[in-house]
Amino acid sequence: MLQVLALGFASGLPLLLTFSTLSAWLATAGVRRATIGTFALVGTPYAFKFLWAPLIDRLPPPLPLGRRRGWGITIQIMLIGAILSLGSCKPQHDLALMSALSLLVAFLSASQDIVIDAWRVEILELDLQGPGAGMIQTGYRLAMLVSGAGALVIAARAGWFAAYATMAAMLGVGMLVFLFGPEPKVPAGTAHTGAVGWKGVRRSFATAVAGPFTDFMRRPLWLVILIFIVGYKLGEALAGVMAMPLYISLGFSLNEIAAVSKLVGFFATVAGALIGGVVTLRFGPRHSLMLCGVLQSVGNLFFVLQAVGGHRLGYLVLCVSAENVTGAMAGAALISYLSSLCSPAFTATQYALLSSLAAVGRTLVASSGGVLAEKLGWVKFFFLTTVATAPALVLLLWIGPHDDLRNDQLDRDVASKDNTSGDPNDLSSSEEPS
Repeated sequence: MLQVLALGFASGLPLLLTFSTLSAWLATAGVRRATIGTFALVGTPYAFKFLWAPLIDRLPPPLPLGRRRGWGITIQIMLIGAILSLGSCKPQHDLALMSALSLLVAFLSASQDIVIDAWRVEILELDLQGPGAGMIQTGYRLAMLVSGAGALVIAARAGWFAAYATMAAMLGVGMLVFLFGPEPKVPAGTAHTGAVGWKGVRRSFATAVAGPFTDFMRRPLWLVILIFIVGYKLGEALAGVMAMPLYISLGFSLNEIAAVSKLVGFFATVAGALIGGVVTLRFGPRHSLMLCGVLQSVGNLFFVLQAVGGHRLGYLVLCVSAENVTGAMAGAALISYLSSLCSPAFTATQYALLSSLAAVGRTLVASSGGVLAEKLGWVKFFFLTTVATAPALVLLLWIGPHDDLRNDQLDRDVASKDNTSGDPNDLSSSEEPS
């Protein structure tokens, strides 16, 4: 579990270096709001990591340390180099280069997430999957505190290169796990069979690429579910990409933002994750999604209070606390729901697909946040973010009854298979669940 915690830390560390921390860097350098908002597009790889997840899942890694450990260390070495290169740039002269390097950091970070998620799912027994999810979220949040508040404090005292170099060095925590930790056992059906020729290509494509998608598309309302996942965190993403520019425009210093937005935000996020876990355990993923989604939208109203109140430290504490508590509650509910959607035979690729879609709002759609904030002003913009999640909640009401019917059918299927043997040609029955 401690190894999962360390990998969660490595997973969360690069995210803010291309998101809010990068936004703060650009804002202090005098870059226009619209340009800062456009930089949210560099997070696109998080939304499309499912496209190359099957390759990482099947191809042998460059380093012969095992399928997961070999890929993990290879990606982390490249990620450290990319972060160091990004930190050496100057926003006044290297905006194009910074955008390219930020995109590379996001791509490598998303690839690292694929490996870490697969390692966690495969290394933990079924009864440890829940605690493992909690540990990886805790590590992720600790990393966001370090790469957010920590990076801002370091930048205020020693410059931005020192901040990014320190973050790159801290990735060594995750590298130690891959160096000295265990390699998960290869589940049946995922190892290379040695088949050659066209038949081997077809078999590899069916199991690695087509299988996870065709399996998911058997679910009722699968397309509606995907649209819901994209829209559920849209309001939070729009608000999040403009939070730092709002604070800086109101006159808050980097030290004030670090002390309140990150330190207070960290404890608020941990509290929200714990509350979200209790709510999910008590009411189930779908009902907790609705409750936490409504609270998440309400939390964005505190940005309106901040915009109207101006430079008031008490308002900043209230705004950050409310946004982080409600956002973490919704995040816990969403992770639980995404996990429940995955089939045991295709957990790694399907989770990559679903988590990628959850990131679409934070990247492709939220990139328009800067333009909207300039045209609407802070107050109207943050009012817009409070209603942005409403369509997704309406879709959730539509999905609910069909999920109940499917769960009933799955229960009947499991009961009917208890006294029968599985079809050897059926992938779901012939593969050992990961």
